[in-house]
Amino acid sequence: MTGSPLAESAVLQADDVRLVRALQIAPRASFASIATALGMGEGAVARRYRRLRAEGVVRVAGVVDPGALGQSKWLVRLRCRPGSVAAIADALAERDDVSWVALCAAGSEITCAVRSRSREERDELLGRRLPRTAAVIDVNASAMLRQFVGGRGHYWAALRGTLTPEQEAALGSEGTPFTEAPVVAREPVRLTAEDERMLGLLATDGRAGLVDLAAAADLTPGRAARRLEALLERRVVHIDVEIAAAALGYHARANLWLRVHPSAVKSVGRTLAREPEIAFAAAVTGPCNLHAVAHCRDLDELFTFTSDRIGSLPGLQSLEVSPLLRHVKQAGTLLSGDRLAPPR
Repeated sequence: MTGSPLAESAVLQADDVRLVRALQIAPRASFASIATALGMGEGAVARRYRRLRAEGVVRVAGVVDPGALGQSKWLVRLRCRPGSVAAIADALAERDDVSWVALCAAGSEITCAVRSRSREERDELLGRRLPRTAAVIDVNASAMLRQFVGGRGHYWAALRGTLTPEQEAALGSEGTPFTEAPVVAREPVRLTAEDERMLGLLATDGRAGLVDLAAAADLTPGRAARRLEALLERRVVHIDVEIAAAALGYHARANLWLRVHPSAVKSVGRTLAREPEIAFAAAVTGPCNLHAVAHCRDLDELFTFTSDRIGSLPGLQSLEVSPLLRHVKQAGTLLSGDRLAPPR
């Protein structure tokens, strides 16, 4: 990708983009630490963050990974009857176990990510509710096998280069915030009631302070700090920085469904993870063994990216590009137009 992340944004100022990048690197860092790294005043950083959050440009939230609890994650494609797509998409978006919803294929298809925290919850949705919905023509569900980028604290690479290496180092960046791991943990974590209450608060505000987390879980701040560290270390939760891509000038978004030779799945997945346009990439079951989400500034850039860079990947056998007509929910956050909706 060429050009500055701010090049076509009519909304954000340069310091806004720098702050968003700082949050990607250290989402729970204090405003004082961020201000020191960026060479700004603490009060200015705090005001800027609150404005960006209120305007639906950025949101920091704790996202629970059901894989750490022993549950698989699924990508689902629904073909629906004309006139029913919007209502079904909105109903799916209201579910806590559906973290990502988009309308594709000129409004005839819904793509969603199912992250149920129990097998019963997953089976109720995929095995009973969706197949019995009269307006749903076809359900295609793929289990996620390996995640290459997206979630677990890994950040969208489009903003790399916004800060200097020295500024990133001051915020604690080591350059490799994500390492591949099994999607489903071999030794699932069992959550306590205290954990659940902490996770509930983090889902609303991923920057909630230890005093507030301790009060929510009825723990001392010290115990809350240790428990949060354990939950982060075992990947039960990651602190996600959700960004309204359109605010940065990215108006052409698309699902990419790739079929590659089995021996090339890992190499292609890792290559996708390094591409600035790719916000999510995972190996999945089914006829297309890799799925990715691309953010480009316009359709011409999407065409160039998919034909020149994705189309030339070794091992690629076929590629389907399905533009997103409307993004309804991302990483658990509802969208209102092209902005993030306030948490409920």
